[in-house]
Amino acid sequence: MSSPVISGLSALSPLGWDDSLAAELPAGLIPARVARVDRGAAEVLSADGHAQAHYSAQVRRAAAADPVALPCVGDWAGIRRLPEGRFELETLLPRRTAFVRGGVGRLSRGGLSGDSQGQVLAANVDVVFVAEPALHATDTADLSRIERLLALAWESGGLPVVLITKSDLIGEGLDYLMEEVATAAPGVDVHPICSLTGEGVEIVRGYLEGTRTAVVLGASGAGKSTLVNALAGTAVMETQQVRAGDGRGRHTTVHRELIPLQGGGLIIDTPGIRRVGLYDMGEGVDMVFSDIEDLAGRCRFADCRHDSEPGCAVIAAIEDGTLPERRLESWNKLQREAAWMASRSDARLRKELQNRWKIIHKEMRKPGRNRP
Repeated sequence: MSSPVISGLSALSPLGWDDSLAAELPAGLIPARVARVDRGAAEVLSADGHAQAHYSAQVRRAAAADPVALPCVGDWAGIRRLPEGRFELETLLPRRTAFVRGGVGRLSRGGLSGDSQGQVLAANVDVVFVAEPALHATDTADLSRIERLLALAWESGGLPVVLITKSDLIGEGLDYLMEEVATAAPGVDVHPICSLTGEGVEIVRGYLEGTRTAVVLGASGAGKSTLVNALAGTAVMETQQVRAGDGRGRHTTVHRELIPLQGGGLIIDTPGIRRVGLYDMGEGVDMVFSDIEDLAGRCRFADCRHDSEPGCAVIAAIEDGTLPERRLESWNKLQREAAWMASRSDARLRKELQNRWKIIHKEMRKPGRNRP
């Protein structure tokens, strides 16, 4: 555990503890924030320092019914000290924000396939940093990955920010890359940073004033752990040098961890994300594609599919070059995936309800059971 030992009741405030959270804490429990999770237990930070707390039966049952209820990094929890001295995590306090990804879904000729279960990557996060590495001037950013992560970031309730990491590697191509990413991230701040030289690190630190918590997300080798070390001012996370030949970093981080920073604020480092499924989308996709949503409002027909309908403002924008065609293709793909996830979730809820009724009916049919 690389987080500093915290002692004294006043230490809860820098971790983000406040009166509204205190009002949610059940009587008799000790407040603690989850810094790291292992199978069946969590490493937590409390007023008395760092401890390991095993999950109670209640927590395990809730997680079995819905994986989103599983404790995750950033959660606030109520723990109890047992007579033998060890701690038990008895309950989670309500999450203010949660970055949740869905099961991996794949597009095929038969449609989408995958898992509708969700997984919480980070909770109670104020800022979501989406890290995309700048490599060589001939390379372009993975705009589809940025758009997908931004949709989840908006949906989480946190503030999304895009960081173009390793900006020293791209040279004169940086301005073009910044414009390209800005087009894919309307309404979102985009900053170039180089953690090794310190460029942009103070700008990033500005998002973490006070007790704000941020999570850094991105592919393996995006420089997430190097950024965390630069913000912490010391090597709290292991890193590796970029590979010779392609400039890409090697995957190092294998777990999520909450790091309190000496200058204030907290940051969560995460393993590299290969595939990210959407989950329970509300307005997340609409926020990422606000440019298309604005254009759609000008279409002649309210139910315009932006395909070949006359008077389509979206198609007109593509034809005159103000909207990249790639944006419409990406929007259509994420809209289909969000709709598929919603249908899978509804089907899962219906199945759970059917199973409950089967159990009730089975109990009612047992011999000797009193009937009205």
